[in-house]
Amino acid sequence: QVHLVESGGGLVQAGGSLRLSCAASGGTFSTYTVAWFRQAPGKEREFVATISSSGYQTYYADSKKDRFTISRDNGKNTVYLQMNSLKTEDTAVYYCAARRWDGSIWYTREVEYGHWGQGTQVTVSS
Repeated sequence: QVHLVESGGGLVQAGGSLRLSCAASGGTFSTYTVAWFRQAPGKEREFVATISSSGYQTYYADSKKDRFTISRDNGKNTVYLQMNSLKTEDTAVYYCAARRWDGSIWYTREVEYGHWGQGTQVTVSS
């Protein structure tokens, strides 16, 4: 059973950058697909990006692919989300989630992930 802990959130000015980390323990991390979701105040949780177990495949929500980069280091059991050119509308709680890798990268819905972290707050000020 994999356990996920996010970190790296904080307060940043618009146009700035942050790198979020999702550290995993308790499972064979390299066998899991990992995704980032986010939830802004008063809104539903939305998909941001996902990465395959090996790290060779990635998939982004259309509106995120130009500014966000997902990556992973299986040696460190960690997935990252590099966020650049941040906008005030990026303010949200960011969550990482994991599911067993089954050969498909196309999982973008919350219900498709069985393991979740507690979230990390990202606040972008104008």
